[in-house]
Amino acid sequence: MSKVGIDSNVCGLASRPAGCALTVFVFRAVILALLADLTFGATLPETIDRIKPSLVAVGTFQKTRSPPFRALGTGFIVGDGTVVATNAHVVPVITDTQEPEVMAVLLRLPEGGLQMREVRKLASDPEHDLALLKLNGAPGPALQLGDGNAGSVREGQAVAFSGFPLISALGPFPATNRGIISAITPIAIPGASANRLGDKQIKQLSRGPYDIYQLDATAYPGNSGSPVYDADTGEVIGIINMVLVRGSKENALSNPSGITYAIPVKFLVELLRATH
Repeated sequence: MSKVGIDSNVCGLASRPAGCALTVFVFRAVILALLADLTFGATLPETIDRIKPSLVAVGTFQKTRSPPFRALGTGFIVGDGTVVATNAHVVPVITDTQEPEVMAVLLRLPEGGLQMREVRKLASDPEHDLALLKLNGAPGPALQLGDGNAGSVREGQAVAFSGFPLISALGPFPATNRGIISAITPIAIPGASANRLGDKQIKQLSRGPYDIYQLDATAYPGNSGSPVYDADTGEVIGIINMVLVRGSKENALSNPSGITYAIPVKFLVELLRATH
């Protein structure tokens, strides 16, 4: 049906020109809402069901502490099922204490319930704020990673990310946010003046900026390390970052916007290859 046909039929329901315009506006809004539901609603619930078993909460475990497990961020299982990907800044620094403290993750069992597993640091990429952890014990379900080639991710693409926002307050229950890739933009931009450039931004500019993903969905503390994935296929295209990107990109702003960013998955793929 043509646009003119739609508008004419809808206007036929209105008795006055003003009413006609309002009716057309409402009709278009309903159509857009239905299209949005078709875009996200048809497969996203099934995609989330596939993603959740691969999510882990990354933190430390100390038997005498209350609570004994302290979550620091989110990770997800990749590779052969014994590797956890997360942000480098999420990986805890273990100091010598009288009571032993270990790096650990919480993961959900297929039959329900939670299991704590010890992990060790396998590899790190500070420039892209990525890290790999080796999971003790049996492998878990690994997520499929995209190749990250140019053009494989586009602005406007429907995405979602799942993780453990505010885990200390909300508990170890994964939550999902959906949105789109709103921009593909350099991680660092020059400030209006040199005195507004921070150390991180200067270092990033000297190394050469790389593109990151700007999302229109909101991430919270605890979401660092969450997988960003295609809403339909579940293929991971990025990793939520709440520290490195803001420090590089928004340092020149007097009032940071709080926009959510993600590191492209291609850097994670490269880090995985380097460990084999």
